Amino acid sequence: MSKPLRVRRVGQLASVFFWPVLIAPALAQSAPPPKYSADIPSYITTPDSVETRIGTLKFNNGVPDEKTIQAVYDQIDFGRGIEAFLKGMPATSVYAGCKGMDSVGVKRNQGIGITEDLMDARSLFLTPNTTTVYVISCIDLKDGPIVVQVPPGVLGPVDDAYFRWATDVGLTGPDAGRGGKYLFVPPGYTGTLPTDGYFVVKPKTNGLIAFYRAFVKGGDIAAAVRNVKEYAKIFPLYGLTDAGDPPAPSFVNISGLKFNTISSNTFRFYEELDAVVQNEPADFVDPDLVGLFAAIGIQKGKPFAPDARMKAILTDAVAVANGFARANLFSSRDPRTKIYPDRQWVTPFVGGSYQFLSGAERLLDAEAMFFYYATGITPAMSMAKVGTGSAYAGAFRDAKGDEFDGGKTYKITLPGPIPAKEFWSFVVYDNQTRSLLETDQKDAGIDSNAKGMKKNADGSVTVWFGPKTLAGQEGNWVQTIPGKGWNVLLRLYGPLEPWFEKSWKPGDIELAQ
Repeated sequence: MSKPLRVRRVGQLASVFFWPVLIAPALAQSAPPPKYSADIPSYITTPDSVETRIGTLKFNNGVPDEKTIQAVYDQIDFGRGIEAFLKGMPATSVYAGCKGMDSVGVKRNQGIGITEDLMDARSLFLTPNTTTVYVISCIDLKDGPIVVQVPPGVLGPVDDAYFRWATDVGLTGPDAGRGGKYLFVPPGYTGTLPTDGYFVVKPKTNGLIAFYRAFVKGGDIAAAVRNVKEYAKIFPLYGLTDAGDPPAPSFVNISGLKFNTISSNTFRFYEELDAVVQNEPADFVDPDLVGLFAAIGIQKGKPFAPDARMKAILTDAVAVANGFARANLFSSRDPRTKIYPDRQWVTPFVGGSYQFLSGAERLLDAEAMFFYYATGITPAMSMAKVGTGSAYAGAFRDAKGDEFDGGKTYKITLPGPIPAKEFWSFVVYDNQTRSLLETDQKDAGIDSNAKGMKKNADGSVTVWFGPKTLAGQEGNWVQTIPGKGWNVLLRLYGPLEPWFEKSWKPGDIELAQ
């Protein structure tokens, strides 16, 4: 310790001066820079105080104080909660779909759900159609390979637990519409597999959902159902009966049943995501997503048990993420989602990629739009060929850009000839559920095979949407409900060249005067 240089007495008090203490600041100000020093630009340093959207962040020579530390951790957890919702939707959608099937008796690896009387609004299902027979099965490969036999003449995909395309079956699948047996093999499976008689598929996940459409010809729904029941099967590869035959499937008519297949928009969403993570291999998604889910507490082999702080943050995050998903769906800011620059019709398949790719770019908003609104993914959905498959166009706003009001009447004219080899349809959906709009009209829409539909003199067709039909337009009317917002999908089955060339354009849906 330095010795005092001088002592000054004032009365009985003594003042002791330590010169090194007094002169240290002056020396520091005048001291030359260290021998090894850099020219430090201000833009790589952190000020003592920074104003941000989450408040004032404070630092002591670059070190955040306790309040700042807590604020930035809260923010990063909040942001990761939002991203987990947007990137986790594909997984929770498959989970909710199979959960819904299970609730009405369509059990994994043995049940086949079938809409024997088509779909209606009593079942909650993202954007189904009401013109074809749906066939749905859920698969779990944890206990070994599963065989799915499909009938001839059907069309649809099998997707994995992250809603990635595994294969098509039917007309666009390897059986080319002739029907056949598909063998689904678990990830990492090393057992013996048959070499002949199967279309072998090796997905990345244990969980799968298979859903295909059996087309109704000439209005004969019963014939389409009979074809499915005659050929469709699902069974374990090594689960034959004593007679060497596969066990009979359990068919469940899901038409008219009340069940839900739509994933949650609340904190419950993260619990659904955790259920998927626990059922799948640890690497069922890429490491970045595994890390994202783990960062909010969802990790393979560990309980998802957020504390009160984290649960509050995730509850807030899912509300904001859901808000973005709705803004992105109803008011896309990406001009590429517009099918025509002068129309309101949109598609999430920007550039025609079912993987939402544009060159090296993943179209994040287009991807989120699709998985918030729809189910099922297949290359055939986004890259339909002339005269085959189906094409889709969605309308969420009228000709003036206003949202649709269920209490008002709208109309649209489709110019003739309408470029659909098979038929075309409109189906209306509830803005809240993205499922069929609940009305007294079973089909929640209309299609070109409808009895009583009238064409205009020039071959065009005018369709009316509103709470009450207009006299003489009963066959061209789709019912809406006052107080309910709605949106609509136009489907062209077997789209023709004018659709792809965009030389044919549907009119916008406009408010009727």
